[in-house]
Amino acid sequence: MFIEERHQAILKTIEQEGRISIQQIQQDYRVSADSARRDLRILEEKGLLKRTHGGAIPLSGVDSRPPRVRDFNNMEIWPTYDAIARCAARMVQPGNVIYLTSGSIGFLMLRHLPRDIPYTIVVNSAALADALKYWDNVTVYVTGGRMRMHGTASMVDTFATAFVRGLRFDVAFLTGAGCDADFGLSNGTDETASFQRAVVEQARRKVLLMPGVKIGVQAFIRVCSIERFDTLVTDWEAVEDELSRIEEKGVEVLVQEEPAAVQK
Repeated sequence: MFIEERHQAILKTIEQEGRISIQQIQQDYRVSADSARRDLRILEEKGLLKRTHGGAIPLSGVDSRPPRVRDFNNMEIWPTYDAIARCAARMVQPGNVIYLTSGSIGFLMLRHLPRDIPYTIVVNSAALADALKYWDNVTVYVTGGRMRMHGTASMVDTFATAFVRGLRFDVAFLTGAGCDADFGLSNGTDETASFQRAVVEQARRKVLLMPGVKIGVQAFIRVCSIERFDTLVTDWEAVEDELSRIEEKGVEVLVQEEPAAVQK
């Protein structure tokens, strides 16, 4: 197969499947990893795709993600989200006071958080608090405030913000609707952004948990600059160029690799 034919086939796969991995290019076209990366670099330079850490996605990105109203006990577990959650859970140490995001990744972290060491968890979600009520090794604090009437049952109003301003976290795990090197972390509502700013201000270590499809995305309301975070944990779908720009801002970037079981 000529290189031009391979490039067309790669683009067709991305159009049909929403992504392609380096491993898939190697297997399908019997080329080296270096050749596969070179193919993707050439196609990106032509403006035909976006390279990610593990392959490439369409210029329009990927749009299928958990809906706003959902059952967290039975939601579909996206491999990218779960890989980020697993990495974040390993950061918790005995005696820590942590803030746990009420986003989907926060619920997935419950699958991986340690059950054999003592620590304190602060949540702003009635649903998260309910899931933690039988954990014998943790102390749980729940922010007050008006509860949002959806799956997370979260609280981000002025009462919740005032509550977290009276605390100090060893580690804060946050997520959002988007982040990039220029605009920083961003979210969809002013209430959420104000609440998250308060959490950031009260945390000694700030860890941003962002699925790769949200890297390079600017949502409506800016929360804070990317430099406010110590660590960004993302996955193999993240756009490489944007990750490099974030690293240049002094943020530690931890990219989770694609498990062999989910590689196409």
